[in-house]
Amino acid sequence: MLSEYQGGTTATLVDIRESLVRQRGQALADGIGLLSIQRRVEGDRIGHCGLIVGRGHFEEQEIAYELLPRVHSFGNATEAARAVVEAAFDTGRRRIWSTVRACNKPSLRVLEKIGFHPDHSVIDERGELIYLVRNAL
Repeated sequence: MLSEYQGGTTATLVDIRESLVRQRGQALADGIGLLSIQRRVEGDRIGHCGLIVGRGHFEEQEIAYELLPRVHSFGNATEAARAVVEAAFDTGRRRIWSTVRACNKPSLRVLEKIGFHPDHSVIDERGELIYLVRNAL
């Protein structure tokens, strides 16, 4: 997955291993992180989803997900994100954030389906960044 999202360049095994070690270290330090998404029938790993500190702060984490392009538009992101949000609220969290580029319509649809709504947006060098929020029920 890291290779597919580097603009077509192939990451080396060393690069991928270093990235995974950093991610694992951060997850152990924070107590939150990304989990693999594995399809039930096929058994293959198609992406990841979980909570990160992100652009916010530790008390109100951000949901993050990323899937391989070949499995887009099948509901996998929605199912995974819904499961993470429900589990997060079951632990007593009261609010979860997400940040998405305005041009990323599919991701905005996923978040809308699972109850997120826009809070505010900012403009930076890459364009509009929308902050979405979901409160516990």
